[in-house]
Amino acid sequence: MANTTFSGPVRSQNGFQTLSVNATTGTETVTGAFDLGSFGFGIANPAGVGITAGTGTVYETSVARNNGIVTTSIMLDLTGLQSGGTAGDIIGTNGAGVAYIARITTADNGTVFGVKLTCYELPAGGDTDIDLYSATEDTGVEDVAISTLTETQVINSGTLALGTTAFGTDIAANQYLYLVGQGTANAAYTAGRLLIEIFGYDA
Repeated sequence: MANTTFSGPVRSQNGFQTLSVNATTGTETVTGAFDLGSFGFGIANPAGVGITAGTGTVYETSVARNNGIVTTSIMLDLTGLQSGGTAGDIIGTNGAGVAYIARITTADNGTVFGVKLTCYELPAGGDTDIDLYSATEDTGVEDVAISTLTETQVINSGTLALGTTAFGTDIAANQYLYLVGQGTANAAYTAGRLLIEIFGYDA
């Protein structure tokens, strides 16, 4: 293949891939990709209405693959969401519906081997002790205990402060992710920005 230099923007409706070609067999292997499908500008299975309906809430995601490593990023401004007032309650929009923040699948997010939560703005109004859980069900709503679902704690963050970073390990395939308050504040968030990064690999 020839090398080509462009002076304007490169555009594609179906994404971009980088390849390696076996010199003997000619077999092509995708080493990096970015597109609108399973590699997505955003996560393929985004948040439920109990997250996206929040007034002032910001929810953005990205998924990138590079040489078999899959990085999923979820940025969430908690403004407009609410903590339930009892330790273990799901965080979401009051009365809006299911409040999972994403569904994780092997096809879209790889086999997960690590998770990181970083606090970029201190939560205010609601609970500041926020943990990350996964659950088999997509039915969890705000102000309902995460223990009513088939759940696993992924990250125990403790009380968040600006710059807090907390780590978790794997997330099983086909799980829904929830943020869970561990305090007693039954109130709406007026601030708080979190970045959740999920690291996987293509088996």
